[in-house]
Formats: sequence, structure tokens, C-alpha cells
Amino acid sequence: MSSTSSKALTFELLKTDESSHARRGRITLPHGVVETPVFMPVGTQATVKSLTPADLTDDIGAQIILSNTYHLMLRPGVDNIETLGGLHKFMAWDHPILTDSGGFQVWSLGALRKIEEHGVCFQSHIDGSRWFLGPKESMEIQRKLGSDIVMAFDECTPYPATYEEAHSSMQLSMRWAAECREHLPVNSKQALFGIVQGGMYQDLRLESLKALSEIDFEGIAIGGLSVGEPKEEMLATLDALAPHLPAEKPRYVMGVGTPDDLIEGINRGIDMFDCVMPTRNARNGTIFTDFGKINIKNLKHQADSRPVMEDCDCYTCRNFSRAYLRHLYMAKEILSSRLNSLHNLHYYCDLMRRARTAIEEERWPQFRDQFLATYHGDAEI
Repeated sequence: MSSTSSKALTFELLKTDESSHARRGRITLPHGVVETPVFMPVGTQATVKSLTPADLTDDIGAQIILSNTYHLMLRPGVDNIETLGGLHKFMAWDHPILTDSGGFQVWSLGALRKIEEHGVCFQSHIDGSRWFLGPKESMEIQRKLGSDIVMAFDECTPYPATYEEAHSSMQLSMRWAAECREHLPVNSKQALFGIVQGGMYQDLRLESLKALSEIDFEGIAIGGLSVGEPKEEMLATLDALAPHLPAEKPRYVMGVGTPDDLIEGINRGIDMFDCVMPTRNARNGTIFTDFGKINIKNLKHQADSRPVMEDCDCYTCRNFSRAYLRHLYMAKEILSSRLNSLHNLHYYCDLMRRARTAIEEERWPQFRDQFLATYHGDAEI
């Protein structure tokens, strides 16, 4: 066992897999302990859509959730949240929270934003009002929110990008990373993670990682993936970084992804994941299982008395049939989103629990291979 600690974060490395980079760890934060590998449900606007904090803890088993700087600064406003006691109290969630910096969101605004040396000028997607967000502003907003883990402000390199574009974007992100550390020094309340950028160019990724290591963040994230690139390129980027990621710090790949993406990421040494896919797909009638995805809209489920997964102990699978879930979706009932989301997030978090157990019991390769074969199989579901 090895560990590293800052005033706000302690990371213990409990077990490693000898045949891969997979590892089992534990992060201790001001609002609780997080067992890794972990999936973080996304609560962009201080809510995981359609679910309560009790749902997240009691049924889903979530340990940490993610909220977003950009959306909360626009609505309801960070000063309002700070006045009301901070993000934890505001949303009645007394477990760890990670806040994204807003960098990806303002980058995705396209024509509504202009990137400058010290940040981004942009127009709100809500009412067209003009704002500025840079490293200093992002750190101040996240300080007021009171999250346990703060993400550095960065520019997400687009895909595709030329080498020169990716290099320039990465260097800007590294300058911003240094500024973020300056504005949020090591403290007892919040840990700061740096973000590796560099597009799909492995030398730029390694250059970015080296720059972040010199700044000395409490954790390392990998950004700019799952932005339209083929899965093979995403995995090649993780392969290139895996041997060089610091063993003593938690590692987080941002915005990834499908269940098989998570397993592939764990195999390459990733500890933390987040993605809107479980809840967004749930609202669109898509449900995840070990055997792939179920489209609950399909007519074949109209009279199907089976649960989504026979061996799943989530609230949805314990109580409802596929036929009922299809009925709710086709009738546009609000309960459809709720029950589908309960299952999908329970499934994601339970998959991480099973992965942790497999690493602990020294059977990770077998678990990984069996899961990927089943998930990509042709079984009728």
C-alpha cells in the first residue's frame, strides 16, 4: 500500500493488477471517502436529472457527483449559492462533489465565444448576456461553490485539429493551469486537478503531463477525449499516457463514456470517470446492461414481463417489467426518465464496484475479458 496526501485530499493505492495498469485505490476528501475506480454521476445544474440525493446514495450507491461552473454561474449565480451555504447545502448532498471548470462548456459555445490569452469572452446560451471566464474567475467561482475537487480551467482541443492547432491549444491550457494553481494554492478544503491536453498527438500529451507534474496538482485529469475521435484513437492516447501517469495521485478521464469505455479505462490505470450518457440515454429510452444496450421503445418489449436485467438489484429491476418501462416511455410519463435513470446509474456504479472487487481478488484480467466479450456479443436482449 502507498499513499499521498494534501490538506484536502489523501490518496491510497491499495492494489495493482500485475498484467495491466488497473488499480484499486481510496480517496479521502473533506466530505467523505471515495473508493476507486469510481463513476461520478453528473449533476450539471446542482441536480442529477430526475433523482434525489437519497436515490443517489441509497439505491445507486454514488460516492461522489459532478456539477458545473459554467451552468451554476449563469443560474442561479454563485454568490447566491455561497450565501445559502455552498453547493453541498444548496443541493442537500453531504458527500464529495467535483466541479468542472466551465472550460468545455464555453468552448462548445462556438460562435458565441472568443478565446483570449487570459480567458474566454462569451454570451450566455440562456439570455445572450455577456460574460468573461478565465482561470482566476473559474477558481473564485469554484471556491465559492465549495466543491471538494476543483478542476483547472482549460481549453478543450477540438477534433480534428492540426498539430500546430493542438500544440497552441495545449500550451494555452498549461499557462492557464499555472494560473489556476496560483489562484487556488494547496489548502485544507479543496483539491485542484490539472488537465492533460494535446489532442490526439502523443508527444503533446506527454509534454502536457510533464508541465502539469512540474506545477504539482493533487490529481491528474485527461481531457479532450470523447469529442468525436474514433475509439481506437482515444484508447491509443490512454495507452501512451498510462506508463507516465503519477502512481501516487488519482487519475481522472473526463466525459468518458460507455460501460466498455470504463473497463478499457480502468485497464489503463484510470481511477475516476464521469459522463452524462447514463442519464441522457435513460431519458431517450436507452438502458444499459452487461449484454449491451436495450432500446425500451422497441415493440418487442410491449408484453415482456422480464426486468431490464435479471440479476440487477436496482429499484427499477426489483419492481418493474420491460413492458411497464416501455409503456411509461411511450406515454411520455415523467416516471420513465426516473426509473430508467435509476437503473442506468445503478448499473454504472455497480460495474465499478465489481471492477474494484475483481482487482482486489486478483482476477481483473478474467473479469475484463469476460465483460468485454459479453458486452460486445450478439446475445438477444
